[in-house]
This record gives sequence, structure tokens and C-alpha cells, in this order.
Amino acid sequence: MKNIVTAGLIAGALAASSGASAQTIEQESAAIEQVLATYETALNGKDTDTIMSLYTDDGVFMPQHSPPQAGKDAVRAAYVGVFDAITLDIEFIVDEIEPVSPDWAFARTRSEGTVTINATGQSAPEANQEMFLFHRSADRTWRIARYIFSTTNPPRQ
Repeated sequence: MKNIVTAGLIAGALAASSGASAQTIEQESAAIEQVLATYETALNGKDTDTIMSLYTDDGVFMPQHSPPQAGKDAVRAAYVGVFDAITLDIEFIVDEIEPVSPDWAFARTRSEGTVTINATGQSAPEANQEMFLFHRSADRTWRIARYIFSTTNPPRQ
């Protein structure tokens, strides 16, 4: 996973504006980046169980060209459907991690790689921009509360 904006820069800016310690914000950013790395590995491995462990119970998955899927059962079913249809080989690029309160943060990412259509075996470039909203759960673990993405590939002609 590539990290374009360093946690240190974010930490310094947030600490100055919020009074939070730079070290604490840096630690929170690193914890969120680890969730993103685990998510990336799980996506590439079609590992629905790991993905579900990263979501809040009321999480919402908002894939492009589809209605939002809210709650554990709907989110799980959506990922099962995705993995039945495609296989991903992607890498996340973290552009920004921004803690906005002690229990909420967002991350703005991009992903690049390939997608293989399982029914045909055809592969194509895959590129998206993503927005993750994280919530710290009762056990103090950052989890995905909302996730939305859209393609950055040029339209097919």
C-alpha cells in the first residue's frame, strides 16, 4: 500500500487545530491505515469473513451502479455477490486519513490494479477512488462504518 500523504503531516495539522497530541493522531492514523491494508488483502483474497470483521454492525457498503447495502447481512451478501462475479488484484493508495473526532475519521483513497470477470476469465484495468468513514467501536477498534467508491477508468468507447 502506498501512502501519499504522511500521517505525520496530518497529525501536525490536526494537533495544531484541535489541541490533540500529534502522537495520538499519528497512532490513530496508523491504526486506520492498518484497517485499510487488511481490507486490501481481504479484497484481493475474496475473504468475506475478514471484510465483515472490519465493518461496524450498521455498516453501509455503497458500490457504484448499485443501491446501498446497509447492515451486516446486506453488506455480506453484497460482497459474496461481488466475489462470485469478479476477482480483484488491486493496491490502495492512501491520499488522506483525517480523524474528525475521538470516535470518527475518514480516509480518502484510490485503488489501481486489475479485475478479472470470473464468468469469462477476461481481465481489465481496475481503478477507483474511495471514501471510507470509520467509527471506533466499543472495543476501541476502528471499523468501516460507510464505504463508497467510483471508477476512475475512462469510459469504454
